[in-house]
Amino acid sequence: MPFLLLKLLLLAGLLLALVLLVLELRHRLRPASPLRLTASDWKVLRQEQGVLVKGTVTITNPHRRMEVFVPELTVKPTLLGRGSLAGVHISTEVIPEHPDEQPRADGYWFAYIVKGRKSTAARIRLTITADPGVDLQALLDTLWVEILWVSYGPFGRLQRRDGILVPLRRPGAANPATARWREGERCQVLPIRTHLLGVLDDPAEVLRHYAGQVLQPGDVLTIGETPLAVIQGRYHHPETVEPSFLARQLCRVFHPTSSLATACGLQSLIDISGPSRVLVAWLVGTALKLVGLKGWFYRLAGEQARLIDDITGTTPPYDQTIVLGPDQPAAFCNAMASQLGVAVAVVDVNDLGRVKVLASSQGCDEALLQRALRPNPAGNANERTPLVLVRPA
Repeated sequence: MPFLLLKLLLLAGLLLALVLLVLELRHRLRPASPLRLTASDWKVLRQEQGVLVKGTVTITNPHRRMEVFVPELTVKPTLLGRGSLAGVHISTEVIPEHPDEQPRADGYWFAYIVKGRKSTAARIRLTITADPGVDLQALLDTLWVEILWVSYGPFGRLQRRDGILVPLRRPGAANPATARWREGERCQVLPIRTHLLGVLDDPAEVLRHYAGQVLQPGDVLTIGETPLAVIQGRYHHPETVEPSFLARQLCRVFHPTSSLATACGLQSLIDISGPSRVLVAWLVGTALKLVGLKGWFYRLAGEQARLIDDITGTTPPYDQTIVLGPDQPAAFCNAMASQLGVAVAVVDVNDLGRVKVLASSQGCDEALLQRALRPNPAGNANERTPLVLVRPA
């Protein structure tokens, strides 16, 4: 009997190994394009007749040999305002800047081939105007620019959708004379308001500009993990995710409020950790959960399993995207602490009093952060205070 049981266990192990091998091969052979889109030189110019927003997007092909087509590129702008935008209008213009082709006078985007280790670009101009009697400057807050483009090549035809956030209004920096500190447990806490952050922001400049005037030695400056992630560009639209069979099946067992309870959310984790690790974590986690040991899936599936925010999990316009956790938060904290002269931490806080310090610079008092952030001074709605300064009493 023991010999038969051993044979069955070995057979099950071989079968599992075969399944994992097939999953990894299918994962590695998925259709994928080497093209990458980046944004630069975006400016907001206020004019007598309205507001002009202009910038450049660059499409780069890092592959040595593969040639990839870009047959389509359009822009979908969305305004976020402080009131009704019924009398506000926006027009767009896309001007190709191919290195060896002149743009058409009629504005038509013609199919272009991006050769290996080459790039192309497009200039984008968006003009915002308003009907007579509409106070445009008072209404405007943020512009969300989605670049809808197609990547076409040996992998097939892939629809891409990249979002660029352009702030149209910026609050003032925290000022020592007017700062409204909150009393905490043996500490003081100052939530710091910023504009809505995005990929056009330099995180060091954001921290320096908004918090620099109120920093003192001994302070700890924290930034939320989601704001840092969106600055790093770690978000994508679900439309660009192709859920695998594994993602569609495993997501069903998660709690409905979990960011892994949808096929696209779980597939985003699979794309980071790999299908084998996620499946093994799911099998082990489910087995241990049956005997009362919870949370093992998240321990085994990797740090990102706890950090992914599915749609509706963040503030607009990121509420329509899947936001991953930040990249290399420890290195970020040490670099910022060196520049600012105070401790820096990346944190994840919710309204239930849960405080998770993802990373912190050397010498940071994490017990202090637990006491100070437990009331969630930054909030989880539209407070736009992603920075919180903690000062020991």
